[in-house]
Parts: sequence; C-alpha cells; structure tokens
Amino acid sequence: MRFAFIAKHRSIWPVAWLCDALDVSRSGFHAWLNRSPSVRSRQDEVLVTVIDRSFKSSDRTYGARRVWHDVLAEGLSCGLHRIERLMRENGLRARPRRRGLPKDTGERAAVSHNLLDRAFEASAPNQKWIADFTYIWTAEGWLYVAAVVDLFSRRVVGWAMKAEMTAQLVTDALIMAIWRRGKPDSLLHHSDQGSQYTSEQFQRLMADHGITCSMSRSGNVWDNAAMESFFL
Repeated sequence: MRFAFIAKHRSIWPVAWLCDALDVSRSGFHAWLNRSPSVRSRQDEVLVTVIDRSFKSSDRTYGARRVWHDVLAEGLSCGLHRIERLMRENGLRARPRRRGLPKDTGERAAVSHNLLDRAFEASAPNQKWIADFTYIWTAEGWLYVAAVVDLFSRRVVGWAMKAEMTAQLVTDALIMAIWRRGKPDSLLHHSDQGSQYTSEQFQRLMADHGITCSMSRSGNVWDNAAMESFFL
C-alpha cells in the first residue's frame, strides 16, 4: 500500500521524500515499480472494468451485491468481499435511494402580512428582497439551497447551502446579503411562510437590522412568483 501511494503521488513530491516519510527504501520502491503485476492484480484489473460498467449502467445506484451478480453473469468468478474491496478502493459508492420529497414539518412561529402584494419591481437597490430555498438530489442525499434576490437588479445577493432544512440555512443566506450590501435602510424582505422564515432565529436577525418582513399568503405561490421562477 505504501509503494502504491508513492507511485500515485510521485508527480507531486519527490520519491526520496515520500520514501523517507513512509519509512521504506527507495531501492525497494523501484524494485516494486519494475516488478510484473501479479496474477491477482491482473485479475483485479479485469474485475474493475466489469464492476465499473455495471455500476455506471445502474446510474450509480447498485451496491456491491448487485454488482457482484452482474460480474458473475459475465462469467467471472470471485467473492462478494472482493467486489466490496474493489468498489471501495475505486470510490464506487452507491447513491442513497430517493425516498420522496422533503417536507417542512416545523411550526410557523411568526407569520407576517403580504406587504409586497406582488409588486415585483423596485426603483433602486436594497428596497425589496425576495427569498426562498429549494432542494437538489445528490449522491449523498438532499442538498438545500437558499437564495436572496434583489428585485431591482434581479441579482442574487445572498445564498447558502446545507444538508439540513433548518432556520440556519435561510439565516446564513440573509447574513451574506446584508454583509455584501451593507446595512440597507427601509428594506422589505419577502418570503413564503416556511417554518425557517417564521422562526425566532430568522425574525430576530431581521429585527436587529431593521428589515421589514413580508410573507406570501398560505398556499399562494403567486405571491412570491418572481422567486419561484428563479429556481425553475
């Protein structure tokens, strides 16, 4: 394993440094490097090719057992543990199965009136900000992305990403917007009635910066249509 590490990273650091750091001899490394691959190593190379083909044809959803069945179907003989080892060594990790869309089950602590009233235009920067977040399915599960948009320029002025759908997600996006734009005067912030935006944490941040809160009416996506269309 140490020799393989040295061979992989010798273009980055000198071989002498790597050998000293890993406590192996340079002569031993060069002897290993020039040695013909063993029968098992050559077999592993063939298996990795079939494993990779099976894994990618499943859209990266197959685990070791399903890949193993494909390998056996190709007429190659090997054990399940060997497939697990080769997949692990080559970074072939199955994506988690998608289990339905995430739901916001949090409590609505402080719901505000719809002060924006679908007036999706502003005459100057930092007058009206709209906000929302969406979710993206990834190889590691759901990724939540929050954004704050200035209605004057329609530019994103703050954003944040997290693996959890929490108040901290939208708070971080607003903090970035405030940091990038300074502390705006007479600013209206509009969002939906998600528990993240009605949370005490988020409401306290807006109050501390003198930001007026506006929220869409319950179940009415048109009240924040400009932000909804941004994520399409």
